[in-house]
Amino acid sequence: MSETPVHIVRFEPVGVEMEVAEGETVLDAAFRQGVAVMHGCKEGQCSSCKALLLEGDIELLKYSTFALPDYERDSNRVLLCRTLAYSDITVELLNYDEDLMRRSIAVKDFAAKVVGIQALTHDIRRLEVELDQPIRFWAGQFVDVTLPEKGITRSYSMASVPSSPGRVSFIIKKYPDGAFSNELDHGLKPGDPVRIKGPYGGCFRREERPGPMVLVGGGSGMSPLWSILNDHIESGERRPVRFFYGARTRRDLFYLEQFAEFERTLPDFRFIPALSAAEPEDAWNGETGFIHEVLARRLREEGFDGEAIDAYTCGPAPMIDAVTPVLQMAGVPPDQMFFDKFTQAVR
Repeated sequence: MSETPVHIVRFEPVGVEMEVAEGETVLDAAFRQGVAVMHGCKEGQCSSCKALLLEGDIELLKYSTFALPDYERDSNRVLLCRTLAYSDITVELLNYDEDLMRRSIAVKDFAAKVVGIQALTHDIRRLEVELDQPIRFWAGQFVDVTLPEKGITRSYSMASVPSSPGRVSFIIKKYPDGAFSNELDHGLKPGDPVRIKGPYGGCFRREERPGPMVLVGGGSGMSPLWSILNDHIESGERRPVRFFYGARTRRDLFYLEQFAEFERTLPDFRFIPALSAAEPEDAWNGETGFIHEVLARRLREEGFDGEAIDAYTCGPAPMIDAVTPVLQMAGVPPDQMFFDKFTQAVR
């Protein structure tokens, strides 16, 4: 039996080279070898891994034209998560982060078991699992979680911190037709096996930065932000932190006691929840409206130097699309805006 052909991928302008086997996507090969290139959904839907093909023969697997429009494909743009190589290839990274590459962690598989499931709201659950061996990751990253007995795999950001690598937790939003999330209330129980593969993602906490840290989330976007915030607290670093969280009504909020404690004990921390559909029974006297509107106003009031801000935005794509221009108008540099855009599962 002949061996699978192997080719060389060269990433410009960083000059990094790696191997890719035929039938393996360039992004999967990078994960396997610990080469950290920018990425998001891993399924051809978000455009985070978009690059320019400079040389070589490739094939693209099925992808969304929202992520890679036809006119971009005609000018040799590719999505690394969909790219199969059939010769040595050279690609120019359109988005790359030297800090991300410096802190690369090779993707690995882990056996795990469910430890507990907790209801945080009417449609948000906290899942905790225990791994057979510690996982190394940065606060804010995500993994693929598989229920082997059901054959279901989903990507979830970790809510736990790297200092507890043997147990990881996830904050997960339930959907009426969610194959995985419905198992949290109807079937999955402590002791059940799960598989973990990761870590993935470039939306992780940057360390030893003096300027303000702005966290923006909604729904289960709390998960990576909770990890980033608690990792920051553990580090002992001191910097202003503003945590913006969008919800519809008061019953969609959780961890309020924990946030109140942070406001009492941290030197310059504010939690700013906003309700977009507050009801009379909420008796709400906090911020109202969409979170990007509240963010725009509060950033103006704070008077922060936008160029010093590190901004982390995690949640559904429409929220991130609305928050991005707000951060741009505030003067936040593109390389200091980090996103975890949640996309709908396609498998």
